[in-house]
Formats: sequence, C-alpha cells, structure tokens
Amino acid sequence: MIKGALFVVTAPSGAGKTTICDAVISRIGRLRYSISATTRPPRKGEKDGKDYFFLSREEFEKGIGEDRFLEHAEVYDNYYGTPKEFIFEQLRAGYDIILDIDVQGALALKKRKLPAVYLFIVPPSLEELKNRLVKRGTDNEEVIARRFAQARSEMGFISRYDYCIINDRLEEAVEDMLAVIRAERCRVERLKEEIARISG
Repeated sequence: MIKGALFVVTAPSGAGKTTICDAVISRIGRLRYSISATTRPPRKGEKDGKDYFFLSREEFEKGIGEDRFLEHAEVYDNYYGTPKEFIFEQLRAGYDIILDIDVQGALALKKRKLPAVYLFIVPPSLEELKNRLVKRGTDNEEVIARRFAQARSEMGFISRYDYCIINDRLEEAVEDMLAVIRAERCRVERLKEEIARISG
C-alpha cells in the first residue's frame, strides 16, 4: 500500500524553488527529495545514489524499454529521468517525496494519471523574476533573456497544477508549502489504516 504522498514541484528559474524546498524539508519529518537518473558524468563531489543515479546510455535506454522511469527526457545529449521503483519504494516506506521537475516532466506524469500533488512556485511578478535573474550574476544577457522567455512560457501551464505558491516573502512561501503538505497528510484517503485502528 502506498503510504506517502508525491509532491511534484515546478518553478521558473529564479523563483526560489530550491530555497523553499530545502527550508520545508528541514522543518518537517518524513519528507525527502526524489533522486533522478542521468547519463551525464558526475561532477566533482557528486555521489551515485545521493545526487543522481548515474547510468550509462545503454543502461538508461534499456530502462526506457522496460518502463522503469515515470518520465524521462533527453537534454543536451544526456538522458534525465525519474526512476519508478525508487519513488514507489520511498512512498511504500511512508516517506513523502518532493519531485523537483520542469513543466514537460510534470505533464508527462499527469498523462500517466499518477496520484500526486502538483505545486507551481512563482515570483510576485515577471519584473521581479527578471531582477532576481540579473542579481544572481551567474548568466550573461543572452542566457537571462532565454530563461525569462522560458519562464513566461512555463507559467502558461499553472492552471494544470493543484496549488500555486507566490514567493514574494520567503518565510510566507515556506509556510504556504508546509500548509499544503500538512493538509495532504490529513486526507482521509491517506489515513484509512489509522482511522480503522482508532475506530476499533
């Protein structure tokens, strides 16, 4: 029986998704990040099974053929995907999982009709998003323009999600996400065993 909940989280670059998710995980128990599989080589300090599951291209393509990924995509000549068994193993063990994924991946999961809670994190305005991208100082103008255009496109899919969290004030955004997780944990459907025990 699946005991945990899967939280699919999407946000445009610069919206603060990683900061919010890290804060949420540090404040609530039984919540973990999903670990993706990839064919790209490990970067310095990355560990297999912790940062990613690092697979050869042959291993990944075999996994695609055996339907071992909930979703997958090829990005810049490397595959990335969400291992099905890892997710289900964690959920069966009672852990809630945050799956940090883009719009394309989220829509692929929706096509599978996978039971999940879909959250989209947005900045208070597109102007603020652009300011954050510039202030990061990590990208040139061309990359910033591309990220900004992609953000506008991605935000057109918000209506396909269950919740929208506006990251205007970080602490409020963290509390909003915590509220969603706590509410989902209280769903009768998730508490059937506990309710039966209490009811005798």
